[in-house]
Amino acid sequence: MTLTHILRVTLLAAWVGIVSGPAQAAEGLDGASMSLVWAVPFVGILLSIATGPLFYPHLWEHHYGKFVAFWSACVIIPMLVSAGVAGATHALLHTILLEYVPFILLLFALYTIAGGIYLEGNLRGTPAANTLLLAIGTLLASFVGTTGASMIMIRPLLRANDDRVFRAHTVVFFIFLVSNIGGALTPLGDPPLFVGFLKGVDFFWTTKNLWRETLVVALIVLAIFFVMDIRLHKREERLHHPLDPTPDSPLKLHGLINFVFLAIVIAAILMSAYWKPGISFSIAGVEVQLQNVVRDVIFVLAALASLALTRTSFRVVNGFSWGPIVEVALLFACIFICIIPVIAMLNAGAEGAFASLVTLVTLPDGSPNNIAYFWLTGGLSSFLDNAPTYLVFFELAGGDPKTLMTTLAPTLAAISIGAVFMGANTYIGNAPNFMVYAIARGAGVKMPSFFGYMVWSGAILLPTFMLVTLIFFR
Repeated sequence: MTLTHILRVTLLAAWVGIVSGPAQAAEGLDGASMSLVWAVPFVGILLSIATGPLFYPHLWEHHYGKFVAFWSACVIIPMLVSAGVAGATHALLHTILLEYVPFILLLFALYTIAGGIYLEGNLRGTPAANTLLLAIGTLLASFVGTTGASMIMIRPLLRANDDRVFRAHTVVFFIFLVSNIGGALTPLGDPPLFVGFLKGVDFFWTTKNLWRETLVVALIVLAIFFVMDIRLHKREERLHHPLDPTPDSPLKLHGLINFVFLAIVIAAILMSAYWKPGISFSIAGVEVQLQNVVRDVIFVLAALASLALTRTSFRVVNGFSWGPIVEVALLFACIFICIIPVIAMLNAGAEGAFASLVTLVTLPDGSPNNIAYFWLTGGLSSFLDNAPTYLVFFELAGGDPKTLMTTLAPTLAAISIGAVFMGANTYIGNAPNFMVYAIARGAGVKMPSFFGYMVWSGAILLPTFMLVTLIFFR
């Protein structure tokens, strides 16, 4: 029996529980009684995602679905045995219906809508023009997502610099700013923040509470880039230049109607946060609120409208395809399943298997150690997916959004910017990083290796994050 067949049988067993068992009687999983072995599938899928595209890309590209099936089955089958069909079904449905579905539908909508926005034309890749393009992409990232902004802006940046001798640094800083740091201002910007929104964090909390950190880091990194690009540009003036294959031409933005669809997506999110009709539907004991169903339907309709009303040619020149979003959907389905027992253990606090981690992020007086939250969240987000990492530390900090937005606001800020900013530390810290890397290599840019990139991030980002620690988390 293949791994895919195992997963199908497991899911069928769960479905039997839905239609025949009293799932509404389940109280959830007992995290206090779980050992660290339950966390192995979660770590396994994150390590698979981190290493697959870089170290065994051919195997990963053709068989990542089998990795998903294997690690998911490693959680679902033991849950069915230990918690029973009803308990396991309730836990799975709660996660899938209330967290995974809205999460992946938002990514689908942003990916589809952003793919229809095309920036035509070419600027000369001077230090000033490059810095301006990076600044625009950084700001755009909080409204169309880091993936959307990266896909919109990377090709114009590459065209602007296709006659430059030194180009790799431009792409490296692009990953720093557009693919990561710029996504910190709204839940649309980066998946971890939307996970926080789904957990109850207000939509505008990130804007109100993270703009200072984002502004400081963005300005520092942009300033470093500007100085470096000036020095490299002056060196190039003494070198032989290739002919510019894409002569300068005016910039023109196509697919403007997609900004209307982005506004609709934002309005749908705000609607779900503030419109409370008090109507819900029970699916095997899981309460699904009407406003959230309406929000998710609007996500899908906005994406379909974008497909229908945007020229296909705009998506073609953007290199748009469905492969990345399909892969993300499957991988995050596995992540959300594998994190269920981890969250249960975190909720057990000092009585659970992660008691030592609770101690690590807690000061002697019992208050949270925000510096530890920032660097631990960021350190793990550098190598593992930042959305589940954010969720782990969100739960570790108590998981109560009202408390985290008020009394523990500095803690939530530390978790949020750690997850978003430090995704830039490696190629695998955030999904757009490796996509930008692949596009740049395809355009002939000699990009640094995996460890070479970490030399760049270590020299530029880590000192910047230390400064952030001193300013905001003393």
